[in-house]
Amino acid sequence: MYQKDLFKDKIVLVTGGRSGIGYAIAEQYIDLGATVIIASRKEEQLAEAAAALKCDYKACNIRNVDEVEALADYIKTNHSRLDILVNNAGGQFPAPAELINPKGWAAVINNNLNGTFYMSQQMAKTFFIPQKHGNIVNIIANVFRGFPGMAHTGAARAGVENLTKTLAQEWAEYNIRVNAVAPGIIESSGLETYPDQIKAFFDEARKANLMKRFGTVKEVANTVMFYSCPLSAYTSGTTLYVDGLDHLAGNGMAMYATMKKMIYG
Repeated sequence: MYQKDLFKDKIVLVTGGRSGIGYAIAEQYIDLGATVIIASRKEEQLAEAAAALKCDYKACNIRNVDEVEALADYIKTNHSRLDILVNNAGGQFPAPAELINPKGWAAVINNNLNGTFYMSQQMAKTFFIPQKHGNIVNIIANVFRGFPGMAHTGAARAGVENLTKTLAQEWAEYNIRVNAVAPGIIESSGLETYPDQIKAFFDEARKANLMKRFGTVKEVANTVMFYSCPLSAYTSGTTLYVDGLDHLAGNGMAMYATMKKMIYG
């Protein structure tokens, strides 16, 4: 679909790049000629992923502003510049809102919302604003009609979507584009982290999807490629849903109902 040298001479940072969607995004950039740095918290697994991808890496907890600054310094020292930032790192856990404790709420907000802002701000100040060009793609989620069963990440991802619109406007004068990709349920390693009852829900949700399937990590990666290449040069501040129409037609309460049954019987 894309020319093999599409991202030749481009330096790309993908957070959460050691597995799942982030790994697929990094792999696609490499296949299209980019120099890629992947980042995540767990250095051992990160190093293994980087070895498989044949790319650079730097461990970073995006919730820690000192580590984010150290990552920017590392890229500046070893690669001189940065052209594209993909904010993919994030994490959450399923729970009804009444059972999310303050620590769990804060952890998800800090990771998914605050971490995205820290990364965007630091890379803009270090690279994109001084060099008068840059591209940011934020990976969010299907929060179009709320996110029952995941109020914490729903709030955080909605915040990132609004942040996407705001930064796109503020930083347009520096030739920085900012867009978001909202995956639905994607066939990735992340699905294996859920309990059996939730996995059973996924089986039913797959059948209920209007396209009768879940998305693939490759389909998400292709969307990121579009947003970060010249084909979308006149597009900024937007969100593209990659969810097989679930944001319009999916049963948003189904997973919540499954969780309630698990907890309360």
